[in-house]
This record gives sequence, C-alpha cells and structure tokens, in this order.
Amino acid sequence: MPTANPYLEVQNLTKRIGERVLFENISFTVGEREHIGIIAKNGTGKSTLLSIIAGKDGYDGGDIIFRRDLKISYLEQTPHYPEDLTVLEACFWHGNEITELIREYEKCMETEGNPELDSILTRMDHLKAWDYEQSAKQILSQLKINDFNQKIGHMSGGQVKRIALANAIITEPDLLILDEPTNHLDLDMIEWLEKYLKRTPMSLLMVTHDRYFLDRVCNSIIEMDDSTIYSYEGNYSYYLEKREERIENTKAAIQKANNLYRTELEWMRRMPQARGHNARYREEAFYELEKAAKQRISENQVRLGMNATYIGSKIFEAKDVCKAFGNKCILKDFSYNFSRYEKLGIIGNNGTGKSTFIKMLLGLEPVDSGTFDIGTTVKFGYYSQEGMKFNNDMKVIDAVREIAEYVDMGNGEKLSAGQFLQHFLFEPEEQYSYIYKLSGGERRRLYLCTVLMRNPNFLVLDEPTNDLDIITLNVLEEYLQNFKGCVIVVSHDRYFMDKVVDHLMVFNGQGDIRDFPGNYSDYRDWKEAKAQKEKEAEKPQEEKTARVRLNDKRKMSFKEKREFEQLEKDIAELESEKAQIEELLCSGTLSVDELTEKSKRLPEVNDLIDEKTMRWLELSEIES
Repeated sequence: MPTANPYLEVQNLTKRIGERVLFENISFTVGEREHIGIIAKNGTGKSTLLSIIAGKDGYDGGDIIFRRDLKISYLEQTPHYPEDLTVLEACFWHGNEITELIREYEKCMETEGNPELDSILTRMDHLKAWDYEQSAKQILSQLKINDFNQKIGHMSGGQVKRIALANAIITEPDLLILDEPTNHLDLDMIEWLEKYLKRTPMSLLMVTHDRYFLDRVCNSIIEMDDSTIYSYEGNYSYYLEKREERIENTKAAIQKANNLYRTELEWMRRMPQARGHNARYREEAFYELEKAAKQRISENQVRLGMNATYIGSKIFEAKDVCKAFGNKCILKDFSYNFSRYEKLGIIGNNGTGKSTFIKMLLGLEPVDSGTFDIGTTVKFGYYSQEGMKFNNDMKVIDAVREIAEYVDMGNGEKLSAGQFLQHFLFEPEEQYSYIYKLSGGERRRLYLCTVLMRNPNFLVLDEPTNDLDIITLNVLEEYLQNFKGCVIVVSHDRYFMDKVVDHLMVFNGQGDIRDFPGNYSDYRDWKEAKAQKEKEAEKPQEEKTARVRLNDKRKMSFKEKREFEQLEKDIAELESEKAQIEELLCSGTLSVDELTEKSKRLPEVNDLIDEKTMRWLELSEIES
C-alpha cells in the first residue's frame, strides 16, 4: 500500500555492474516513522542500493525523490575518517546542519562586532545545537568509546564504525540509513541500539543480518530477490510467514501453468502448418504460458551435508592457563575439560579476550603459564576475523582448487570443486569470475567454503555471521546443529547463538569467566531477573538517599528554568493530543490506516508524557 506523503520514493530504479543486473525497475517508498529492513542474499546489491539512495553511488535508470528539506544520515558499511582527527572532531567532520551552524557561531564569535549573532543564537536554540557535543559524548559512551581525544589512526575498524554510528544518529535526522549497524557491537551495545531505534521517531532504512534486531525494530521488510523486490508490512517473523505463503502460491501457479502448457503443447505439435488468423492469438498465448511454466523459484540453499572426520573422546583440556597483556588480564588459572560433541558459545564485551582465548587454544598465541592439551584425533577448522585473505586476481574456482580438486562428502561420495561451490550458491558463471568482483558477503561465503571443505571435526568460528546473508546463516545453523563434531562459536548474533550452542562461556573481563548452562536468550532472561532482584534490594537505600537530597536545595540555573517552562508546555500539548487520539479511537469514524496510525501513536504519547513528567518533577524540587 503506497505511503501518504512519503519521505522517500524510489521509482523504477535499475543498477548494473558490467553485464550483471543487480536490480531492475524496483520501486518502493519510505514513510514517516517507518522502520524498513532490507533482506537479500549476498551479491544482490543491498549495500549498493543504500549507497545510491544516500547519493554516494550512481544508477542506470529510474528516479529517487526525497521530501523537501528532508534531513538524512547514512552509516556506511566501512566508514573512513582522516587519521589525524580525534574522536570528537570526527563527530563534527561530516557536515550537517548543526555542525555547520556551530562553525558559523565560532566564526561569528571570532569576528569583531559579532555580526548576526542574534540570528545565530536563535537558530542555535531552535536546533538544540548547544547540546550537540554533550549528546555526542553520551552516545559514544553508550558505544563504549570513552577517550574522546584519541586519534582515529590509532583505532580499530570496529571502533571507527561505532564512531560513524554515533555520527549518524546524533543529529536525529528524519531518515536514517544504516548498513549493518550491529557489526562490531557487543551484546550490550546491540541491545542499547535496539531500544534506542525502536523508540525513535526517525524513519529507518537498514540492512542487517541480525534477525532479533529486525524482529524488534522493523515494522516493514523489503526482500530483494531475482532482480526485483517484495514488500511486507510487518516485522521479521511476519515476513517469514508471508514469504512462505508467497512461495507456496507461486508454486501452485507454476503447477497450474505446467498442466495447461502440456495441453497447449500437444495443440502446437498437431498444427505445424501455417495457422489461420484466428489461431494466432492462441499461439501467442502459448509462448506467454511457456514462460510462466518454466519459472524457477529462487530458493537457493547452501546444503552443507559433509560428514566430519572421526573425533576421539579426548578433545582438549586446559590446565591453570594464565594470560595477560600488561595490567589487562585475559585468563587467570583457567581450567576446563572440553567434551566430545560439545557446542560452546563464547560471549562478552569487546576487549575481554574472546579471540585471544581461541588463538591460544589453536596455538596461534602463547600462554603465559599453564597448558592446553589437545587430543590426537582433533582436526581444527578455524574461521577467523582476520583469516579471509585471497588473491584478488584469482578466480573463485581456483581459490577452492588450491585446497583440493575433489571434496569427500562421506559415504563414498565425492564432489568436484565446481560442484562443491554450487552448494555455496556460486553458479558456474560466477565460479569463473575474479575474486575482486565479489561483495563482502560473497567473500565471506567463499571463505566459509574453504574452511569446511577440509572436513574438520572441531569447528572454531570467530564472528562467522558478520556480512553473511540470512539464507546462508539459516543453512549454516542447520549444519552446525547436525554437525558430528565439536563447535566453539564467538558471536554477537543472538539468534545464531540460540540456534547453535548448548551452553555459554561468559567473558566478564579481567580473567572473570563464567560457565552458563543454556543459550543466549536463557542467559539474558537470567541476567534481567538478577538485575531486577538487585534493584529491589537497593530500593530502601535509594529512598533514604532521595529524602536526604530533598533537604539539600540548590538554585535552578537559567537553562533549567527555560527547560522547566518548556516542559510544562510540552506536557499540556501531549495531554491534549492524548485526549484527542482517545476520542478519535472511540468515534468509529477512522479508516483502517488512520486507526493503525493512531493506535501506534498513543503508546508513544504516553511514554513521552511519563518521561517529561519525571523530568518536570526533578526540576520542581530545585529552588527557582
């Protein structure tokens, strides 16, 4: 259903790279407060589409129309900043209305007579520019960037991505475009961002493989498939349900066309001579019917059916392992006996030593003391964050043939390198394409292929879900569930962890490692229940502290007075809006679209009233 007064209209957009058509004549809209997630397999142009809409890339046909004066922010998949900038300077680097106004204010203050100062101050108030730096620091702190004077050149790619994310959301644009926003975030950051975006009035257009994130943040899904798009008005769970219905309906239509095609084919064969005028329309209809009957539903799947090589009962035993980098402790007297067929998930904030632990297990990083005793039958397969190194001038099939011409699938079955690649969605023509032409996700899929084709019996996967499409993730999950070997997974993908692991090892930092018997959702529920219990235990003390503070009055600042007055106006307006919405909902005069819109708005208004009332109460305790 078309969106009334859309923020963005994409009309008949077409993009080709060489002879390859990424998408053709696709159209969709983004409306006010709409949160859209884009889903597609790797290589179909998701990131390219976002880049085109953000004005960073060209296109071959169609139109992109924005509402007038629309504020837009764009988070690239791999952002870049000059290396000599500090973190805070990077937040002012990409020009936007507020940062340009701040520069204008600074220039005005440096100019004799301060020309147009009154006008600038009015605009500063209107755009809340005075709070820009403080807001930037608050968002950066939530993303665990706390050294605001650190140089960009000394930071990791993940840290730079988090700075770019802060940069994208700080101005509160009308339309926020996000390319893989959860990559390089730990679980706490993902859940903070999830809650932030869920409540935001901004419209969102994003690409992410995080299925819980899609489910909780998005209210619309766009699926890119076979150079076209399908739209679904609902979250990820709704999309899965409706996509299945679409596929079943398409299969039924193809079957019906096939039945009719066989009848018409007999007629065509019986009428080889020149046909009369009256029969020509039937002949033309036959060729249209033939196209429909020969449709193929694009349901490519990575079928990972290999048998792991035999693994004995002894896997590995860690004895009193210690590891530290200066004052930063990774492991302290760590001991653990890994069991046969165990599937372990490792979680923890960035920098707590998860990847270091894996490297010590594999012998890639020395221990300070203690030992890892590995079983003689163990054959590791290691998928690492840094291991995806290919010769870009090599063809896809040659990267696989370097490892083996044939792959043993078990039960006496062997596949050639080309057949094996087809299991990973690399069609024959793509196998002879050069690696430099692959998208980031396609390179990840090829890397996964090279790891699994060696038939390991112990898979160690360090962030395997980054940049992999959801189709590949679904089948990888199924493969790991049935894998007759051992698995260790480090991942921030909560859905993936829930599907694959039996228990968790939680890295809390400074050598504090806890074993949790369950998947990630179990752990999250336990953690929330524990936090609630602790909060309730602290309540009496908090109430006592609050009473003491009430007697310790201070004067209200000028800024707080202005805020207090504005809050009174805002609360009155929101209360009026609430009453109006409630009256309309009970009137029985609203259309379905209006009813849906008002039903969505009412809880938002209630939340805003609660939030502003709490702040009003805080300020009311201060002497004016």
